[in-house]
Amino acid sequence: MTPIEITSIVFPCAFSAALLGMFLRGVTPEHHLNADSKDVIKLGIGLIATMTALVLGLMIATAKSSYDTQNEAVKHTAAKVLLLDRMLANYGPETKEARELLRRTVASRLEAIWPKDRSERARLDAPEAMFTERGIEARILQLSPQNDAQRWLQSQALRVEGDIMETRWLVLGSLGSSIALPFLVVVVFWLTIIFGSFGLLAPRNATVVAVLFLCALSVAGSFFLILEMDRPFEGLMKISSAPLRYTLAHLGQ
Repeated sequence: MTPIEITSIVFPCAFSAALLGMFLRGVTPEHHLNADSKDVIKLGIGLIATMTALVLGLMIATAKSSYDTQNEAVKHTAAKVLLLDRMLANYGPETKEARELLRRTVASRLEAIWPKDRSERARLDAPEAMFTERGIEARILQLSPQNDAQRWLQSQALRVEGDIMETRWLVLGSLGSSIALPFLVVVVFWLTIIFGSFGLLAPRNATVVAVLFLCALSVAGSFFLILEMDRPFEGLMKISSAPLRYTLAHLGQ
């Protein structure tokens, strides 16, 4: 499910629970809502609210960590690609074909992950990317060094190419949600209970309803932000393509 779809479930669950609590307040016998009963309800809800805050904090930290890791991987790849191009340039004109293939590979990956048409989904695991990366490695291996400098550049270029491929596999291996579905279900259930208790203890007037509406909207918004960060190559909080575009602009120079 998309962040919008999950948010559209969280908000009505929380707000409807608050309205249901306000309705139950009107039909609940008064002695069930005396001072002692309210104290017990507040203690119980305080416990649930604390657990909810802890789990929400864990979800935010997990999503932020995943987002930062993928963002650093993009920057790392961009730097390594530019370094590889410089090494091949220093090797000599024999690497022209490999450098051109490297430039085309970066351009195709940019188009696949950050398509111009925003309605298209990012394609991270494109099969052709693996073949082109292997093609670059094969062309580096086919070089015939004539001196120690070229031998060193060839070995370093192979090492950098290996780093780029390793980073790519790490990114692909990290795809998928880092937020477990049971976490979402449990937190939404707890929030439903909390908002239901708000309505049960609150007076029925327009101001209270408006405040509960805004609170439910804010909580749903926090879920939206968490789930958006958990999809770093899609949605509104998509990782910037600026590092790779900078690299592409300087390849072949």
